[in-house]
This record gives sequence, structure tokens and C-alpha cells, in this order.
Amino acid sequence: MSRQVVVYYSPWCYSSTDTQRALNEWGVPARFINIKEDRAAAARLKGWVGFESVPTVVLAEGDSVEPCEPPAPLAAGASPRGIDRGSMITEANRAQLRSWLVKHGFLPG
Repeated sequence: MSRQVVVYYSPWCYSSTDTQRALNEWGVPARFINIKEDRAAAARLKGWVGFESVPTVVLAEGDSVEPCEPPAPLAAGASPRGIDRGSMITEANRAQLRSWLVKHGFLPG
């Protein structure tokens, strides 16, 4: 089964907009889920991250919108910002996002 990039975002968030812009510039197709319109998605995100932290980028199988494998746990009290959790990365800057996409084969190294 093929993998896809899924981005949980909020339309008011600059980082979400920049992530979308970066993926477009790099030619990486992605599915975007607005957590302000999809409250079930917001609840999933809160379960993975602890709060509604966007953008959160997930590696999913096929048509799924959930991580293809459980994300690595965060240390107690740790911020998820920019942490590569395997199948997920949250609030990554462009360099962190690019590195994560290279690791998963969506961009050349």
C-alpha cells in the first residue's frame, strides 16, 4: 500500500500556511485536514500531541488519515515542536520538514 502525507492545519496559523506553501514548492502531494472544521480530526490530533498543535504532518497508509505506525512518545512535559516522531512531525520549520520528507522518501536526499 502506498503512503501519503497528511497535514493537520488551522487556516489562521502562519506555520500551517508556510507548510502548505513548502509542500507545493517541493512538489509533494498532501491531504490537508482543517481541524477547525473537522472536530474529530482535532480530537485525534489532541490524542497524539496533547493539544491542537498545528501544523502536524503525518505519514499515512493509503486513504487513511492516521499515522501508519504509532508516533514515538514525547518525554513528559516536552514540546512536540520540530520533533521527528517517526510517522509524525509537529510544528516543524522548513529544514526539519524537508529532512523528515527526505527520510520517508518524498524528496531526494
